[in-house]
Amino acid sequence: MYQNKGITLLFTFLGGIILLFIVAPLIGLLLHSSSAEITETLADKDVTSSIGITLWSSMMATLIFSIFAIPLAYLLARKNFRGKRIIMGIVDLPVVIPHSAAGIALLTIISQQGIIGKAGGLIGLEFPGSINGIVIAMAFVSLPYLINAARDGFAEVPERLEKAAQNLGASPLKSFFTISLPLAKRSIVSGLIMMFARGMSEFGAVVIIAYHPMITPVMIYDRFGAFGLKYARPVALIFIAVCLVFFILLRSLSNKTKNA
Repeated sequence: MYQNKGITLLFTFLGGIILLFIVAPLIGLLLHSSSAEITETLADKDVTSSIGITLWSSMMATLIFSIFAIPLAYLLARKNFRGKRIIMGIVDLPVVIPHSAAGIALLTIISQQGIIGKAGGLIGLEFPGSINGIVIAMAFVSLPYLINAARDGFAEVPERLEKAAQNLGASPLKSFFTISLPLAKRSIVSGLIMMFARGMSEFGAVVIIAYHPMITPVMIYDRFGAFGLKYARPVALIFIAVCLVFFILLRSLSNKTKNA
């Protein structure tokens, strides 16, 4: 009993250090930002516009690319085929490579001379220096979070339930939408939230593809480089607060969905 208490105290102490390591910089940011600075920054249309662009772009990246990511996650969970491990490694690649390098790689194919850039130009879509490019960059770095979460969710769904539905006359597509997708919903929603949150925080790939229109992470970097810590700090504080509010709201909505 005493040994259990001892290890609990030890692990609590070690865990507390980690929590302090995470929270301390945020508290310092709050303590060193005056109310006047925060109010002035909130009234800055450039700041509010950049926050809006950031949220919108990340939401679009999550919604559009989830249409393709969720079916891939299902295949990875259900099917065994040659090269599956290679594909799973490719899925995780955006997490491993430097995001500035990811931006360069993306720019190669979405510029006017690139394959996607040329195809987009035929229908009037431009990517470098546009919200379209920002969406592409955010999606590239955040897709692994959705695919891996959805894959784990589908893997937990008993395959016999799908087969039972198909034996009763349901098509594979219908069993996917009525059995697999609802039962894996919890993991998919968590993956969507993490993809959205990761997209909001992206800097390296976006700054290569579209310095303007300026998303908030790029604005924080721009103001720090041009004017110093004093002008970058309130923007960082406000953006962290916005991210935190959205993350809590999305988590609350997902919990309500799970309990429904």
